[in-house]
Amino acid sequence: MYKKILLAYDGSEAGQQALLESSEIGQWSKARMRLIAVMPSPVASIAVEAWTYAPGTEVADRARHQAVLDAGVQRLVEAGLDASGELVSGPAIEEIVRAARGFEADLIAVGHQHRDSWAERWWRGSLSKNLVEHAPCSVLVVVRP
Repeated sequence: MYKKILLAYDGSEAGQQALLESSEIGQWSKARMRLIAVMPSPVASIAVEAWTYAPGTEVADRARHQAVLDAGVQRLVEAGLDASGELVSGPAIEEIVRAARGFEADLIAVGHQHRDSWAERWWRGSLSKNLVEHAPCSVLVVVRP
């Protein structure tokens, strides 16, 4: 039985599907829910997008991520769940695993969108596959074809 569910949430279509499915599990098991939104660390963003980085970019990114996180938490609370959110910055796998351990999660839920291009699959890797390798608990990967 899942009593604490951590959802890695980014507001994408796959993330929204994971929110719906994990909220159903949460309602069924009367679980506490925690959403985590992971912003890339500013250093990683600068390295990738050096030509477009401006000092206000991090503030705008943080506000956008916080708004997505707040909307997700609100949906869960409106559905009658005990839910909270956390915005963090850093490598996604490390931050999700850290949050799962700190929250003592029984289940981590994450959305997954299939990538068509082999180059995109190679470049970005698979967050869900890597998460399964490092997670301290079960992982629900909600696939959005």
